[in-house]
Amino acid sequence: MTRAEQENIRRYVLRLGDNTLILGQQVSAWCGHAPVLEEDIALANVALDLIGQATNWLNYAAQLSSEETTADNLAFLRDEREFTNLLLTEQPDKSYAHSIMRQFLFDSWHYPMLKALMMSKDCVISEIATKSSKEVAYHLERSTELVISLGCGTDTSYGLMQDALNDLWRFTGELCEADALDNEILSIGIGPDLIEINNEFQSHIKEVFSLSTLTVPENTPMRLGGKSGIHSEAMGPILTTMQHLQRAYPGVSW
Repeated sequence: MTRAEQENIRRYVLRLGDNTLILGQQVSAWCGHAPVLEEDIALANVALDLIGQATNWLNYAAQLSSEETTADNLAFLRDEREFTNLLLTEQPDKSYAHSIMRQFLFDSWHYPMLKALMMSKDCVISEIATKSSKEVAYHLERSTELVISLGCGTDTSYGLMQDALNDLWRFTGELCEADALDNEILSIGIGPDLIEINNEFQSHIKEVFSLSTLTVPENTPMRLGGKSGIHSEAMGPILTTMQHLQRAYPGVSW
């Protein structure tokens, strides 16, 4: 492996870690605030799964780095422009419906991504993807059932879910929009073809939205930029909360 290839793999792994880290941070905000006790516990478990996956990805990214660093440093000491998570993952919890729709859209992309990454030529990526896919299979099953149940529920629940879909759909274009790094990673057998991932993503959401009577908004301009560090206005407050302790007390440890 050349130095350039190793650096590209590091950047790609960091991107995967950022996705799960930021979404895990968002989902964890529901702990103690979910609409029912069962959801409070379920959302906390999903958040823990995502943070655990982020730890694995960021540990590997730290190992691949040419500089001495750790997963903790990558999580708590980088600035906003250094994060390359998808814009979808950082969208705020405007309502419970928004959080469930955000999770569903992410899960519908995340699961086929992990299945494909299990075939990666990089054995560490393959191992992390294999372990993570078992958790994400449950995430997808759960969010799918909730979208269908709420979409087919009362007029109120349907309206809230449709509003959430209308608001979040503009961030889905980035999920399978390949950039230079995606193409490079594909060429060396490390990552998947995003066209194939998009086919699985579209197939699943089409079936679920049909069952839930929800409608994908048409002619929606897509928002891009997260992969290159250009984030929405939601990202700053997330990092302020997540990084506060380490920023306020540099080097603090338990």
